[in-house]
Amino acid sequence: MSALKELTSLDLAALVASRVCHDIISPVGAITNGLEVLDEEGSEDMRDFAMDLIRKSARQASAKLQFARLAFGAAGSAGAEIDLGDAQVVATGFMENEKSDLNWQLDRHLMPKNNVKLLLNLILIANQCVPRGGEIKVEMSGEPASPSFTLHASGLNPRIPLGMKETLGGEEPERIDAHSVQPIYTLLLARESGMVLTIDKQEELVKITASPAE
Repeated sequence: MSALKELTSLDLAALVASRVCHDIISPVGAITNGLEVLDEEGSEDMRDFAMDLIRKSARQASAKLQFARLAFGAAGSAGAEIDLGDAQVVATGFMENEKSDLNWQLDRHLMPKNNVKLLLNLILIANQCVPRGGEIKVEMSGEPASPSFTLHASGLNPRIPLGMKETLGGEEPERIDAHSVQPIYTLLLARESGMVLTIDKQEELVKITASPAE
């Protein structure tokens, strides 16, 4: 039996929790450092620097947590719908701390929560494809109950991370750990939503699609 099929719900929850904690550690650690400076430094300039660091890091931690709550959390009861306007707010807040700009081209609709969670996870994947910064353009076609998503990640030297194309295509990943769990989780969301994923490198961008399975 494959490692993916053997992945239990408890294992998946633990790996996703590890991924979220990894993302939050940096800004929370910066807040702690800023507080230590406030406790130890008498210089007014250093205190101002520490307060700026604390404010910036607190905003970053809040944005990451709000994004994770919608992208990975329960987000309401089974069968619940989520407002795409709320998804845009958390995605915009998250991307303000990243190197790339978010170009959100979706109208405001209510959409099944797994579709929204899938979309947010696709934004995370698109962001990994432009590590040096650029633009992530997000589009949707079809009805909100059965959408198709298209994301274009453009920038300097865009690339598909190693193993990402195979994982999103349903192939067995080389390993399952906190680093690889996010694309695995995205694949599982797509399957739950009755959608198939593709990711391809073009000349100056990476194109990601999620479409209803035939």
